[in-house]
Parts: sequence; structure tokens; C-alpha cells
Amino acid sequence: MKRLAVYCGSATPRDPLYTETARSVGRTLAERGIGVVYGGGRLGLMGAVADGALVAGGEVIGVIPQALVDAEVAHRGLTELHVVEGMHDRKRAFTDLSDGFVTIPGGTGTMDELWEALSWAQLGYHADPVGLLNTAGYYDHLIAFWEKMGEVGFLRPQHRDLLIVAETLEVLLDRMGSHVPTQPIVRMNAADL
Repeated sequence: MKRLAVYCGSATPRDPLYTETARSVGRTLAERGIGVVYGGGRLGLMGAVADGALVAGGEVIGVIPQALVDAEVAHRGLTELHVVEGMHDRKRAFTDLSDGFVTIPGGTGTMDELWEALSWAQLGYHADPVGLLNTAGYYDHLIAFWEKMGEVGFLRPQHRDLLIVAETLEVLLDRMGSHVPTQPIVRMNAADL
């Protein structure tokens, strides 16, 4: 994995654990020689990931919609800053520029990015690993929901392992590094669907 898209919140939670985790994620990726592709913002966890990687000498590529540049939230100290038209273009750029996806705590935008990465993997639009860093149990309910989708039958057995989960970044990166792509929907017979 040469570059990972990091999905996270643009807010700064009250508990400093989340900001510290974001900064550590950026720093650790840089120390491992893995470039960061992220939302291009300077605020919240986004800014902490970028700053953590930059301080450690890492490559940081931001992808941000023009509207957010106009709102003056763009990080101006990045290796590269790609300004795009809208959110769809942003998510496509994340996929094009990255070899995988890591989601750390965030809100609705983060969830949108995570679910699209999973959906695209399921369909076969990419075969990259999709990781979820479950910091302090933040994603416990989401993980339970993922499992429930499988139990009920909305998540095919061959796609249950698409979401790679760990509580530490080191374990998550190791699991992502050994990711084996599954059979995507576009390569299945109608009878298997």
C-alpha cells in the first residue's frame, strides 16, 4: 500500500483522544512510507491527520470541493491539494489516488465515504482493502450493524470480510496488507445474487 485514503471527521470532539488518534494515524502512515489522501481540510480530525503526517515528513494529498475552499477550510501546507467540483468527484479521486481506505472516527460525511468504499468493493469497482479503526469502541454499533446485515442476508457471505476492523492502527494495517479481494457482484451469476 503506497497511499491510503483516510476518512475522518472535520469536527474536533471534546475528548482529546480522537484528535490524538488522528494525529498518530498521520504520523504512523508517514513513518511507514504510506502517503495520506484525505479531504483536504485544516480543521478537526482531518487537519490532525494531515499535520501528523506532514510533521513526520510524509506525503499528504488533499482532495477538497471548491465550495469548501471558498469557505476557507482548505489546508494550504499539503504536498498536493486537488480542488474538485463536488463530493462525488472527491470520492472518485480518493479511489483513484489510493491503494486502500482507513476510516477513523467521524460523522455523516465519514460514513458516506466508508459505505461508498464498501459498496464499490462489493460491486467490483475497486479491489482495495477497507479498514475501520475502532478507537475506544466508537464503531461498536456500526460493526454490530454490519454483522446484522450478514445475519439477515443483506450482505453476501463472500462480502462479509470486506470490512477490516481493528482497535489499533498497527493491527489494522497488517490485516489490510494481507487483504485478498473477494468475488465482486459484477462477476457473479444472477443465480448467486
